[in-house]
Amino acid sequence: MDITAGMVKELRESTGAGMMDCKKALVETDGDMQKAVDLLREKGLGKAAKKADRLATEGLTGIIVEDQKATLVEINSETDFVAKNDKFINLVDSTVKHIHENNIKTNDELNSSTINGTKFEDYLKSEIATIGENLVVRRFATVEGEVVNGYIHSNGRVAVAIAAKTGGADKEKVSELLRNLAMHAAAMKPSVISYEELDLDFVEKELIALKGELEKENEELTRLGKPLNHIPKFASRLQLTDDVIAQAKKDIEDELKSEGKPEKIWANIIPGKLARFEADNTVLDQRLTLLGQFYVMDDKKTVEQVIKEKSKELGGNIEITSYVRFEVGEGLEKKQEDFAAEVAAQMA
Repeated sequence: MDITAGMVKELRESTGAGMMDCKKALVETDGDMQKAVDLLREKGLGKAAKKADRLATEGLTGIIVEDQKATLVEINSETDFVAKNDKFINLVDSTVKHIHENNIKTNDELNSSTINGTKFEDYLKSEIATIGENLVVRRFATVEGEVVNGYIHSNGRVAVAIAAKTGGADKEKVSELLRNLAMHAAAMKPSVISYEELDLDFVEKELIALKGELEKENEELTRLGKPLNHIPKFASRLQLTDDVIAQAKKDIEDELKSEGKPEKIWANIIPGKLARFEADNTVLDQRLTLLGQFYVMDDKKTVEQVIKEKSKELGGNIEITSYVRFEVGEGLEKKQEDFAAEVAAQMA
């Protein structure tokens, strides 16, 4: 298969790898873009192909939080200029309120519903004609629970809602915690609540890429004479079975024995070393899961640890039950242009 300049450009933009590395990867994989991405990552030469890194769509998110329910919406526009327009902002506010108050669940329900005496589909067409750009209600969601709170970033491009069970804890205090966790999620972009939501095949594939990434970094750290990254055996708690933990504990005991540490003090040392083992071998959880991330307001603790401490403090058992995060344009790709058109556009 012929490897075109456009294919090399696309792979380079999505992975950040060098041009020649991208070309070699495409040749080795016979032009299969996804296999080329995987190959580069296994070699530590490219990051994950995140379409969110190539956002082209503008717009705003909207959120309403009332008692035990929160609704989020993302509405896209063609330009950032229109996204700052008061008419567009009013459209977002009106739409999220309409969805929230009418318990709308699907796009079909939304389009056939009535807003201000008009069918929503016609209302949106009217707003498109007035504003002068194509506008799309891309997605919306409603979160319900015993306690619900949320956060929308000041630029309107990121909105988060989180629900929880209190387990007997003070609802007002739990709500305050959820607000802080929503702010954390807005900044740190977790994909899911817990490692239990990750797929084992996905985790094992990501582990290969993670090792490649860290080994490549170690080459540079070696050149600079700096401490090297630890290369993990695992990537997620999903892989840390009882047998794995038992073996890790035995390895620690063998290490302490070889160091001549008195057995009577092992009990004071082993928990800390096991915690270090878990931290070193759950990097994927720290990147993708809300509970596994280190908390932005106290980066010595994970969100899970913070919730446990707050549960103890408030005399309850707080459990996160729902989590939704919208970021404008997330997962959407730019329009593809060939090199000639791109050069012509720049020269115009």
